[in-house]
Amino acid sequence: MRQLPLDDVTTFSAHDGTKLAYRTIGDGTPLICLPGGPTDSEYLGDLGGLGAHRQLIRLDLRGTGLSGVPEDPTSYRCDRLVDDIEALREHLGLERMDLLAHCAGANLAVLFAGRHPERISSLALITPSVRAVGLTITGDLRTETARLRRGEPWFPAAFRALEAVVAGNATDEHWTAVAPFSYGRWDTAAQAHQAAGDERMNGEVVAAYGAAGAFDPDAARAALARFTAPVFLLAGEVDLGAPPRTTAAFARLFPDAEFVVQAGAGHFPWLDDADRFVTATAGFVG
Repeated sequence: MRQLPLDDVTTFSAHDGTKLAYRTIGDGTPLICLPGGPTDSEYLGDLGGLGAHRQLIRLDLRGTGLSGVPEDPTSYRCDRLVDDIEALREHLGLERMDLLAHCAGANLAVLFAGRHPERISSLALITPSVRAVGLTITGDLRTETARLRRGEPWFPAAFRALEAVVAGNATDEHWTAVAPFSYGRWDTAAQAHQAAGDERMNGEVVAAYGAAGAFDPDAARAALARFTAPVFLLAGEVDLGAPPRTTAAFARLFPDAEFVVQAGAGHFPWLDDADRFVTATAGFVG
């Protein structure tokens, strides 16, 4: 197993006084990395070796990981977290920044881009959530994508669980059973990654993140249509959470965006094929 470098952890104050933490790996020009979840950024690791190309500055969202718990729990809402990204930019002394976001972090990145477009030099969205822009991923598309895995030994049980999820009848056991679909290889490393992610998830933060009022898809789409910084979107070929067809539609919301599908990858493409992920992503972020 590849040995990851140790994180360098730094704290700073958000505008409301909440202490926030970020983890730094690598050298060179900073690349601000927003985690999905919403959760802390530990699961990103060094993004498969991207830290050899850029200094990765990975923010722990408030209430997660090494960041503090705010006095006001409604400040977990995604649109309010935009102020935390701006506070990080100010703390780092960056006039403009390169921003990378994974999964649900893409919602936060999109809202930041809408409010502060002049502060972004480039934007990379990795297997992005589409809630902020109001795209719909149908159950049929998820099951169609899932069938690409029908040769896997775990597929029958996982697909039955997926059908329950799509039908709206999912239990906790069903959600656990569909976990293999998130990874291009359901091996011991993937299973450990999944288990660690489950342990770190804070239900209060998750519930508040997408609470009523967090997203205005029409406004977000209008802002992205005017966004002129370079944009890169990467989809995993077999990812049910952000299927390539949906991510391609997301890319079309920008005036000019580069869209890449990583073959054989799930929702965490740097784990499925680190070399392929780094080659594609470093080709954009430098």
